[in-house]
Amino acid sequence: MRKSNTIILAYAFLAPALILMALFTFYPVIYGSWLGFTDYSQKNLSGEVPANFVGLDNFKTVFADELFRTGIWNSLKYLLVVPMLQFASLGVAVLVNRKLPAITFFRAAYYVPVITSISLASVMWDWVYSKDGVLNWGLKFIVGVLNAVASIFGGKLEFDAFGWLNNPDTAIWAIMLVTFWRGFGYYMVLYLGGLQAIPLELEEAARLDGATPSQTFWRVTVPLMRPTILLCSLLSTLAAIRVLEEIIVFTNGGPLNSTYTSLMYVYSKAFGSKFAFGTASAAGLLIAIVGFFLSYLNFKLTQEPPDRSRKA
Repeated sequence: MRKSNTIILAYAFLAPALILMALFTFYPVIYGSWLGFTDYSQKNLSGEVPANFVGLDNFKTVFADELFRTGIWNSLKYLLVVPMLQFASLGVAVLVNRKLPAITFFRAAYYVPVITSISLASVMWDWVYSKDGVLNWGLKFIVGVLNAVASIFGGKLEFDAFGWLNNPDTAIWAIMLVTFWRGFGYYMVLYLGGLQAIPLELEEAARLDGATPSQTFWRVTVPLMRPTILLCSLLSTLAAIRVLEEIIVFTNGGPLNSTYTSLMYVYSKAFGSKFAFGTASAAGLLIAIVGFFLSYLNFKLTQEPPDRSRKA
């Protein structure tokens, strides 16, 4: 087969995927970016009234909006869940990467929260965080699970139940715990796949050379896991910036905007009362820039350090 025919055949196989990506990825990104420079709103939805080019006016509006700055700050605060999630997922992946009785069951159990719908998760976690009216263990109070446990360890049977999702100081941390719970199994499976791809001969050679288990882990396993660590940290970072489902289900941005994130701002502008798609697209572009910057940091932090011994 000639080279030209091989190229044509290759593009023929790629064509369906490229067409779908063009329709559902490239076109929405390009068109959505263009809307950020227009005054597209509810009056333009029918197509009878064309949107006007407004330059950087939408970006000025977004920067001047205190609610957007609050959303960005809360999204950056939400990034604190990323290192905790990655360390815990990697640690448990190392534990379940062993031939133990019922280890398959434990792997599956850790993954169950990933396939649990947010609606079902919200009911369960609302039961955990509830301040009143959902649990009765025969004690002198009827409260949520977390408050019940706190009261037991506090040595009290009567106490003022705490509203975990109703307090501006604790609401976002409570939702972070839900995100941690939902994402933990997903990243554990990715890390488990990375661990099982490492040749056993390398770790055995390190042990034969006298390396301790901790030295083998940090000097052999972790460097070989660098691509998987990059993938997981990148995915979790972008997911933290784009968190929306948990916010809408649990608090809708409250109380006092303490859980109002940047993507919540985009959602409220685009699908609020005024359908300000231009402003929402401008905010989305700014969030995308933040996401690119954080992705760059992930690449820099996880790249392999230069080998100075070769230079010497």
